Amino acid sequence: MLKVEIDSFSYSEKTILKNIHFTLKPGEHLSILGESGCGKSTLLHLVYGLLHLENGSIYYNEKKLLGPTKTLIPGELFMKLVAQEFNIMPFTTVAENLGSHLSKLDEEKDENRIDALLEVVEMEAFKNTLVKNLSGGQKQRVALAKALANEPEVLLLDEPFSNIDTFRKNKLQRNIFSYLKKNNISCITATHDSDEALAFSDHILMLKNGTIEMTGTPQFIYESVSTEYQAGFFGDANLLPKKLFSANKVSENIIVFPHQLKVSEEKTKLEVAIKKSYFKGDHFLIESIWNEQTIFFKHHNSLEVNIMLHLSYSK
Repeated sequence: MLKVEIDSFSYSEKTILKNIHFTLKPGEHLSILGESGCGKSTLLHLVYGLLHLENGSIYYNEKKLLGPTKTLIPGELFMKLVAQEFNIMPFTTVAENLGSHLSKLDEEKDENRIDALLEVVEMEAFKNTLVKNLSGGQKQRVALAKALANEPEVLLLDEPFSNIDTFRKNKLQRNIFSYLKKNNISCITATHDSDEALAFSDHILMLKNGTIEMTGTPQFIYESVSTEYQAGFFGDANLLPKKLFSANKVSENIIVFPHQLKVSEEKTKLEVAIKKSYFKGDHFLIESIWNEQTIFFKHHNSLEVNIMLHLSYSK
C-alpha cells in the first residue's frame, strides 16, 4: 500500500502543495483532478522520488521512501512515471525502446512481452519504426508501453492521453486501465479530463491551489459539487439561487447541471430567453439568458432564438 503524507512542499518561497494525505491500495486507481498549475505534476514527482520532501513522508508497504537526497539514482524501482516529456529514445525502434527495460536473458520471452505491450497500446504496425518518425500521440503510446514493460507495482501518469486523438483515446484508455486492473497495478493519474477521471478511477482527489478541494469516489465527487470551481470540471454548470426551485427563501446558491433542467409547460420562477442551440449528437445544448445570467440546459431539439420558456429542475 502507498501512503502519502505531504504536510507542505515549496519551491523557494512559494508553497506548491499543502496538507495532501491519501493512501492507495494495490490495484487501485486514483485520479488527481485539477487545473494547470495546481500542483498535480509536482505531486507525482514527489511520490516517484524526483523531488525531496522535507515536510512529510511517503511510505510503500510500511517502508519509508527516502527521495533523491538518499539515493544514487532518483526514482523508485517498483514505480514507473510517464511524464509529459516522454522518456523514449528517438533514434531506436519502438521495439528497442520497450526492450531496453527488459532483462535480455530470454530473447523469445522478451519478444513476446514486447508484442503483448504493443497490442495494449495498438502499436503493432510500428514495431520496427524509428521513434523519431512517429507522431506525438504515437510517441505517447510508446512511453505508456515502455513504462509497463518491467511490470511496475505503481504507475504514475501525468496527462497520459493529452496527445492522443479522440477517436483512439477512448479505446486506449479502456485497454490501459483494464490492463492495470488485471495485473493489480496501482495507478495515480494527474489529469484535467473529468470524463477520464469519472469513468476509470476508484477515487478522485481534486486539487485547488495545491490543497485538497474534495476527495471521494467518482460518483460522490460528481454528486457533491457545490462551487463553480468544482463544477467547472464537469461541463457548463449553472450557479442558481436555491429559492428558484423551492419555497425556501434563504439566499443560498446551488450547482445545477444542464441535464437537470427541463422545459416546463407550467410557469416556474426560472423563465429564460433562448440565445443559441449547440448540436451535441444525441441532444442539443441550449444557451439561454435569465436575469442577465447565462443558463445552459439540454433539449432534444434546437429551439428558436429569443423565445421565452420556463424551466424546471430535477436532481
